[in-house]
Amino acid sequence: MDVKDIKILLVDDEDDVLDFMKYNLDKEGFQVHTAQNGLDAIQVAKKVFPQLIILDLMMPKLDGIETCRELRAIPEFKNTLVAFLTAREEDYSQIAGFDAGADDYITKPIKPCVFISRIKALLRRLETNQTGGKLRVGDIEIDRDRYLILKDGKEIILPRKEFELLSLLASKPGRVFKREEILSKVWGNDTIVGDRTIDVHIRKLREKIGDEYFKTIKGIGYKFDA
Repeated sequence: MDVKDIKILLVDDEDDVLDFMKYNLDKEGFQVHTAQNGLDAIQVAKKVFPQLIILDLMMPKLDGIETCRELRAIPEFKNTLVAFLTAREEDYSQIAGFDAGADDYITKPIKPCVFISRIKALLRRLETNQTGGKLRVGDIEIDRDRYLILKDGKEIILPRKEFELLSLLASKPGRVFKREEILSKVWGNDTIVGDRTIDVHIRKLREKIGDEYFKTIKGIGYKFDA
């Protein structure tokens, strides 16, 4: 996809931060749209359908977490890349962000070259993470095109990262995926996440899909048992 065809929505209530991001992305040739709160962000997103949305965590009217949840509830934005921009580094806020459906987490302040590098790394996932088709393992069917899970004929909707983690593990039942490989393939090498991130997502999948499918290999990683 050509840079000039990529639409990015920036959402932050601080004018200087918004201007900084827009200026640097404009220079790269992206189509840049902006909003200063979560409610406006949802309305702008519905008009322009961006490929990537950068959300500040702390905003008036609707914070980043709730904005992300509302966007993910709209079918057109299930596969849209979403990254949080925040000055907070606590583990709980990162976990809350990923649980809400975020793809990445960018901590400010950030240098222009680093910011652009992170944006480009995110956008590469538009190509590397889009593997279509259906996968059937036991009584579970994974529809990668629609980001949909069918278990015993019942539809299960998962947040993006939970879906990608399940899709990865189920792609090779019985194989042990090391934690480093899971982080690389699901979150990307440019994303900084804590060790607990995988564990939290596995716990969520066990609750929604079934505990019996996910086996912990202590000190190594996880495998999917069909």
